[in-house]
Amino acid sequence: MNASPTEALNEASVTPVEFTQAMGAAATGVTIVTTDGVAGRMGLTVSALTAVSAEPPLLLACLNRKNPSVGAITQNGRFAANILGDMQHDVAQVFAGRPVAGGPYDFSRHEWTEGRSGVPLLKGAAATFECEIESIHDAGTHRIFIGRVTAVVRGSAMPLLYSNRRFGRLVTLETGGGNVGISDPSESIADP
Repeated sequence: MNASPTEALNEASVTPVEFTQAMGAAATGVTIVTTDGVAGRMGLTVSALTAVSAEPPLLLACLNRKNPSVGAITQNGRFAANILGDMQHDVAQVFAGRPVAGGPYDFSRHEWTEGRSGVPLLKGAAATFECEIESIHDAGTHRIFIGRVTAVVRGSAMPLLYSNRRFGRLVTLETGGGNVGISDPSESIADP
């Protein structure tokens, strides 16, 4: 007899520490998800951002439900995904709640513009996406926002990367043909 899906999950579960350590092997971009509206202006560093569809343009951002930004995004009905440039690791630290200097979540420490929908867009970002909420899903400790992309800007900066609790940047590998790798890791940030 086969085990039910729930029984199979219980038998095969791993600890949160094991999961987090293994996920450190993934290299991800670093994004500040921001919102503004009736619930206020807020932002949070996340590494869980991905494209869902190009037709229509949809992206997915995954945020820990304990953070007050989740309630603000839900109530405001919109958000921006600001993909950080490789020289913007200080912004990541500030919006992860671990600034090197100054206060956490402080918009005054960096330059921002207002997007078409009123969401904060980071100047110098590698790319920005303005989104209206298409759907919301809760999974485990996180809330998944699927956003319908209403405006994009592609900046000139290379993206900031995050792997093994360290920042890095893309570099050309010497194996030929424009392959990229991660170089120059710097300070670590909080878990997404």
